[in-house]
Amino acid sequence: MTKTYEVRTYGCQMNVHDSERISGLLETAGYTAAEKAGGATPDLVVFNTCAVRENADNKLYGNLGHVASLKAEKPGMQVAVGGCLAQKDRATITEKAPWVDVVFGTHNVGSLPVLLERARVQSEAQVEILDSLETFPSTLPTKRDSVFAAWVSISVGCNNTCTFCIVPSLRGKERDRRPGDVLAEVEALVADGVVEVTLLGQNVNSYGVEFGDKQAFGKLLRACGQIEGLERVRFTSPHPKDFTDDVIAAMAETPNVMPQLHMPLQSGSDDVLKRMRRSYRREKFLGIIDRVRAAMPDAAITTDIIVGFPGETDEDFEQTLDVVRRARFSSAFTFQYSPRPGTPAADLDDQIAPEVVKERYLRLAEVVDEIAWSENQALVGRRVELLVSDTSGKKDRATERLTGRARDNRLVHFVPADTQVRPGDVVEVEITSAAPHHLMSDLPPLSARTTAAGDAWAARRGTTEVRPGTPVGLGMPGLGVPEPLPPAPACAT
Repeated sequence: MTKTYEVRTYGCQMNVHDSERISGLLETAGYTAAEKAGGATPDLVVFNTCAVRENADNKLYGNLGHVASLKAEKPGMQVAVGGCLAQKDRATITEKAPWVDVVFGTHNVGSLPVLLERARVQSEAQVEILDSLETFPSTLPTKRDSVFAAWVSISVGCNNTCTFCIVPSLRGKERDRRPGDVLAEVEALVADGVVEVTLLGQNVNSYGVEFGDKQAFGKLLRACGQIEGLERVRFTSPHPKDFTDDVIAAMAETPNVMPQLHMPLQSGSDDVLKRMRRSYRREKFLGIIDRVRAAMPDAAITTDIIVGFPGETDEDFEQTLDVVRRARFSSAFTFQYSPRPGTPAADLDDQIAPEVVKERYLRLAEVVDEIAWSENQALVGRRVELLVSDTSGKKDRATERLTGRARDNRLVHFVPADTQVRPGDVVEVEITSAAPHHLMSDLPPLSARTTAAGDAWAARRGTTEVRPGTPVGLGMPGLGVPEPLPPAPACAT
């Protein structure tokens, strides 16, 4: 009898991509995905955890407590915990939750099926946490959530030492893939119907540090522009200290690289940036934004901001608001600082009172939304190209709208009228109204174009398939597609 599984993902895009690998591994091992609603209790639940989010451990153990009651009612059910929190709390998870069968880390995702079988045979928990990368994730099978869009890892790990971030100690030093291997994976995805890829790394624009090419990321973007059938290229996340003008030029001069940039600010105060150990200052950050907009006037720029970092004064916070107003972000992910055990910032003096952090957070959110709304309103009357999504907004069904992403990654709800479009197809619409977090078009599409991605979606009727991993190496690069290689030996920017 086929076993069913469910993967619960917490945290960043890197974790989302890791969960695609976990799902691919499990399906290759004979599992099938459990029904998301109204189905029977799955035979396996995997928690892919994050150690960055606030109260991540409390949330994990609360969810594990709920699953314990399900497991008690279903003999043979297994529970696995992986990801950053598993890497950090390797010694305590099975103590606090003895019903967990497998604990695995960020460096040995590929071991999960073997560990599950070992736990079943030996009737005891299996804990296996490696301190260095066992296999580059892209060698593993994948089950993508989207038929027409895909993540492609170009590196793992991070060489930065930000005082608020625990990621480097959990995912290790940066390891870069060879450009030829990245391009080979992208070409395979395009052949499978993908029209949009997002290049993924903890710090994408330090890509090449391992093989000594400071311009490797810009070259990689340009090389992606040569892949026939690849319509959209995005990337996340860069770090301001490594962002160079050759990358701006590559973005502006490569038609399929989208006019969108997510550039984490974290704080607009030089004093706070210094305490965060962020090796740039506010004027350098704003200079990058100015140069990006000079090269791509319509670029949408988003960011991350932390409010209430230890020692942040009212003046520091006002400097953050000033940068936000000058940068005019199309959106921002804003966070209230809270100490993360294991990070240097957790031990800093001058922790800010929670009520002060909350008040600043609300003020920041108000300014961010005001600017985002203004930026979106400026697009009313403009024609934009949308890649039709396979997910919908909360009100789309009631309003008979569909959802798509513009080239600058803005979310747009549109009325298809009599136009027959599928997820993965492309439409051009006129924006008729705006809100802080999305745009709307209540007119029939101006044009529609079928794509290979739409064909792939129709052929699979919206289902996903497991794709074998692409063998990769971690050696010296070449921008050409390499000869086939054997598998390599054993997020918060």
